Amino acid sequence: MKSAQALGVGRAPLPQRLIDAAARHRVYRDLFEFALVALAFLFYFLVRAAVVNETGEALGNAEHIINFEKMLGIFWEPRLQQVVIGRQLLIQLFNFIYFWLDFPLIVLVGLWLYVFKRHEYTVARDALLLSGAIALIVYNLFPVMPPRLLPSGEFVDTVRRYSNVSYQAQSTKAFVNPYAAVPSLHFGWAMVLGAVIYFSTRNWLLRGFGILLPWAELAAIVFTANHFLVDAAAGLIVCLVGVLLALAMQRWGYPAVRRWAEARWRLVESPP
Repeated sequence: MKSAQALGVGRAPLPQRLIDAAARHRVYRDLFEFALVALAFLFYFLVRAAVVNETGEALGNAEHIINFEKMLGIFWEPRLQQVVIGRQLLIQLFNFIYFWLDFPLIVLVGLWLYVFKRHEYTVARDALLLSGAIALIVYNLFPVMPPRLLPSGEFVDTVRRYSNVSYQAQSTKAFVNPYAAVPSLHFGWAMVLGAVIYFSTRNWLLRGFGILLPWAELAAIVFTANHFLVDAAAGLIVCLVGVLLALAMQRWGYPAVRRWAEARWRLVESPP
C-alpha cells in the first residue's frame, strides 16, 4: 500500500511549501523578495514603454493641460525654467536630482529598509508597486507629451542637452515611454520615499533629507522640463491611493491571505 505522503495526502500545496521554505531559510526569502520586486519593476517599465506611438494624442493632451493651467493661472513652467537656463550649476544640480534621486535612490533606500526596517519596507514596496500599476493604466489611457518635447520650442530638455546620463538613452529606449508624463511618479514616489525615510529614523539629518526630497524633485521635474505642475499633482494623488491600498493590505489583505493559507494547510493535513 502506498503511503499517504506518496499519495500526496498530508502535503501542503506547492505555494505553501515555497512560503515555508522561505520562512525557514533567509537566503530563500531574500532571493524570492528581490526576484519579486525586480520582476514587478521590469514588468512596469516594459508595459510603460509599450505604447509610444500616440504622438498626436499626447500633444493634444499636453495642450489641454496647458490650457487648464492657464485657466487656473498656474502656467508658470516657461518662466520657472528660465531661472536655471544659463546657470550651469543649477542645471547640473537639478539634472542630478531628476536622475539620481529617483530610481537609484529607491533601490538604495529599499535595501536599507529591507535590512533594518522590514515593516516600513513592505508598506513602501506595496505603495510603489500599487501606484505604479495605477499609473500604467493612466499612461495608456491618457498619453501626455512632456514640456521638453513640445514643438513650440519654448522649453529646453536640460537632461539630454547638458548631462551624460538620461532615461532617454539608446540603451534604455525599450523601457522608456516619452509620453508617460501624467502622473509624475518622479514626484509621487519621491513623496512616498521621503515620508518613509522620515518615519523610519530619528536621525535629524535623514529626516531633513526626507522632508526636502519631494520638493527638490518637484523643482527638478519642472526645471528640467519633464513635467507640468498638473502632472505632479496627479502623481501625488496616485501615490496617496497607493499608500492607502498598501496600508489596507497590511490591515486586511495579508491577514486574510494568512488565514486562507492556514485553512488550506489544515485541510490538507486532515483529509476527509
